[in-house]
Amino acid sequence: MSGRFEPLPGGGAALSLDEVEISILRSLAMQLAELIGPGDQPAEGGDPLDALFADGPSKPPADPALARLFPDAYRAPDQELGPREEKTAREASAEFRRFTENDLRARKRDDALTVVRDLDSLASGASAGAPGVLELAPEKARHWLTALNDLRLAIGARLEVTDEDDGGDLLRLPDSDPRKPMVMAYFWLGGLQETLVETLMPE
Repeated sequence: MSGRFEPLPGGGAALSLDEVEISILRSLAMQLAELIGPGDQPAEGGDPLDALFADGPSKPPADPALARLFPDAYRAPDQELGPREEKTAREASAEFRRFTENDLRARKRDDALTVVRDLDSLASGASAGAPGVLELAPEKARHWLTALNDLRLAIGARLEVTDEDDGGDLLRLPDSDPRKPMVMAYFWLGGLQETLVETLMPE
């Protein structure tokens, strides 16, 4: 896979994608949205304020990919604390999570679905067999940047990539390894994310 974001005159970013790349990226974004889940939405006809003030979960997600997307706020995963500090950090993280995770899930899911909708529009307007050019305004590009980052975090968790390990050893996996497609997607997304950051940085 290839491709990189290029800056647009006046701000924003553009990316050329062929049909296969559109399909892969759309599938990944849909899987991310499904992994995150819909969040707590108000019942049809209900008061939206009910969802605004609804309590979220107080414990970290059991799924490693979700735990990477929604980490504890007051304790790093590998941080060693004494018993009293551990209890204080755990209680503070639980309280913070209870009031923020539902909204954060909704925003992350919306970012992923923004990618899906943009790719659907690109696919429908592209000529058969010819690459389509995706053009993103600055605000839309920020939604994409968040979604690309979340995708890499989720895939990295599945591949057991850590902060200390950039996953470079995974590139040496044989093609027969079932993880190889996920590894290639992980590094492709990293390239997209890096070039999108570069286009959004002020000169």
